[in-house]
Amino acid sequence: MLKRIFVFPYILWMFVFIVAPLLIVVWFAVTETGADGQTVFTLYNFMRFFEPAFEGEPFFQRLYVVVLLRSIRLAVITTLVCFVLGYPAAYALARFFGHRSFLLFLFLVPLWMNFLLRTYAWMTILEQNGVLNAILSFVGLPTVDILFTDTAVVLGMVYNFLPFMVFPIYSVLKDMDNSIVEAAQDLGANRVQVFWRVVFPLSMPGIISGITMVFMPSVTTFIIPNLLGGGQFILVGNLIEQQFMRVGDWHFGSAISAVLIMLILFMMGLIKLFDRQPKNKEESEGGVLY
Repeated sequence: MLKRIFVFPYILWMFVFIVAPLLIVVWFAVTETGADGQTVFTLYNFMRFFEPAFEGEPFFQRLYVVVLLRSIRLAVITTLVCFVLGYPAAYALARFFGHRSFLLFLFLVPLWMNFLLRTYAWMTILEQNGVLNAILSFVGLPTVDILFTDTAVVLGMVYNFLPFMVFPIYSVLKDMDNSIVEAAQDLGANRVQVFWRVVFPLSMPGIISGITMVFMPSVTTFIIPNLLGGGQFILVGNLIEQQFMRVGDWHFGSAISAVLIMLILFMMGLIKLFDRQPKNKEESEGGVLY
C-alpha cells in the first residue's frame, strides 16, 4: 500500500505532462472543424502532408516530404558527429580517474546557460566578422562563410546536444565490471580486441540511449535552424512551430507532430535491433569473450 502511495505522484505527473498532451495532439490530428462548426473525424491532415503540389509530382520532391527528409538528414549527421566525438570523450572520462570531476564539470557548465544564449554565441563565432574568421585571418588562412548554412545548423546542434551523447555512454562505461576486461586480457586479447569484443558491446545500452537522446531533439528543433540557418530553409520543427504560432492551423500542426512521433518511434525500434544485451550474467561474461 505504501509503495502505491509513492508511485501515485509519478503516475499523475506522467499522465498530465506526457499522456494527456499526446492524446490532445492525436485528437487534433484526426479531427477537423466543419463549415457548420461541428468537429468531424478525418485523415485529411495526414493526406495533406504527403499530397503533391501538382499532378505527377515525384513523392520525394513534394514540399513537406522534402522538409522531413532534410530534417532527418541533418539529425542523422548530427547524431553521427556526436557519437564520433562523444564516445572517445565518454571513454576518457570513465578511464581518467585523476581529474574526472573537473572534466565532468566542464561538460556540465554549458548546460547551465540558456539554450538560446548558447545558440546566439555560435552566431557571434561563425558570422563574417566573427571569432572564427578573426582567428583564421590572424594565422594567414582564408576566411570561411559558414553562417546560414547546413554546416552552421549541424555545428549548433552538435554543440548543444553532445552532452546527451556523452553522459549515457559514460555512465555505462564507468559502471562496467573491470574483471571482464581483465579476463579478456588473460585469454590473450590485445587492446583492440578487448575494446571491440568486450568494451564496445557492453557499452551498447549507453550508445542506444545517447543516439536516442540526440536524434530526437535534433529532428524536432526549430530555434537552431531559425538562428544559424537564417530562415533560408525550414526543418520539420520550424514547420510545426509555424502551424501553431503563425498560421493557427492546430489540426495540420498536430498531424505533422503525429507523423514525427511515428517516425521517431520507428527509428527507436530500428535502433533497438542493434541492442544485443546479454540475458544473464553467464552470457555476459562468457558469450562476449569467446
